[in-house]
Amino acid sequence: MPVKVGMVSLGCSKNLVDSERMLYKLRSHGYKLVTEPGLSDIAVVNTCGFIQSAKEEAIETILELAKLKEEGTIKKIVITGCLTERYKEETAELFPEADAVIGIGNNKDIVDVLDHVMKGERYINFAPKLDAELTGERIISTLPFFAYLKVAEGCSNCCTYCAIPQIRGKFRSIPMEDVVKEAEWLAENGVTELIVIAQDTSRYGEDLYGESRLPELLRRLCKIDGIHWIRTLYCYPERITDELLDTIAGEEKLVKYLEIPIQHCNGEILDKMNRWGNRESLGNLFAHIRNKIPDVILRTTLITGFPGETEEQFTELSEFVQEVRFDRLGCFAYSQEEGTKASEFENQIDEEVKNRRADVIMEQQMLISAENNKKLIDKVFEVVVEGFDRLAECWFGRSAMDAPDIDGKIFFTSEKSLSAGEYVNVRITDTLDYDLIGEVISQ
Repeated sequence: MPVKVGMVSLGCSKNLVDSERMLYKLRSHGYKLVTEPGLSDIAVVNTCGFIQSAKEEAIETILELAKLKEEGTIKKIVITGCLTERYKEETAELFPEADAVIGIGNNKDIVDVLDHVMKGERYINFAPKLDAELTGERIISTLPFFAYLKVAEGCSNCCTYCAIPQIRGKFRSIPMEDVVKEAEWLAENGVTELIVIAQDTSRYGEDLYGESRLPELLRRLCKIDGIHWIRTLYCYPERITDELLDTIAGEEKLVKYLEIPIQHCNGEILDKMNRWGNRESLGNLFAHIRNKIPDVILRTTLITGFPGETEEQFTELSEFVQEVRFDRLGCFAYSQEEGTKASEFENQIDEEVKNRRADVIMEQQMLISAENNKKLIDKVFEVVVEGFDRLAECWFGRSAMDAPDIDGKIFFTSEKSLSAGEYVNVRITDTLDYDLIGEVISQ
């Protein structure tokens, strides 16, 4: 009987790509993959360790699996990912139930790790983080028609609140030929939507070619047969060039969507964060983007309660959100992370205040989103079908305006049966706060 392995992939889409590569290696070496880790012989947890809430989720997941192991439901537990890379031996000591605790540099050797575990050994090893695998075959674990395309690993921006450079190492681009080859392989295997990601996607190529090559990479990806949509996430504001904007505006396959995390708009706060810009420069940037790409969807992320943030600076952020009227926005209360410069700053903000400010921003955004959505009634959008909601008795999917998992959905009716991955035209008939309601129209 083949040994059954179940994977729990926590955290971001970049971590998910790592999980997919490990799954491919395991299946290629005879392990049987199961979708429910609780029904496996070996449960592998690819953890996130970015902020406190992510660490808590990882710990809770590991403890749940440890209970299943104690009950005899599963036999072995393997822990990897950002949490183990960040805390190494501490993780091994905290979870004696774990049969293997490894760093991200060991993921490429996951088969050897499981071989040790199957022999009854407890395996603790942390290979250099720069050994982390940058390319390789994968098992697509998302819906089969879309996939994340990771174009770089690590980060060199060193924002004062962020532990990613410590966890993942310096920014390192994947050679363009390798990225294109992987994208071609994805297209050959039924993927029609590519989602281009990195810690700072807009920095792609600087370390290899001496300048950003993201526009060139996107143009090459657009030439791949079978790809219908290409979406770009995680672009930093200071690296948004006219070449990039012209590329997005001019290439049909590039959806008119940009995620640009700014974190704040107050110049003093951004300076303390080691981030670029201020209210004026950021406002000018977004106005320029909308001028270049009139129908662009802009997404950003913000942090409230950064050390020293005054009520006046928070009010400035709130006013900025109202002025710019982002199409998509996520706001998070600042998380004080040990080992980061900001964790040592004076004037740390009370948790209740941080969370209240984040709630205020999200309430603002909900109203903006609702108002924006009302303007879409009677308009027709191309939508990729994701599935059928049996409770609501309708289909659901996304338009080019929405990225998977982080943005809204379109719920719609159809006179004929549809298939996941199919592209249909949907007329919007009604709205929800973040989602839309519609009906398929004849092609």
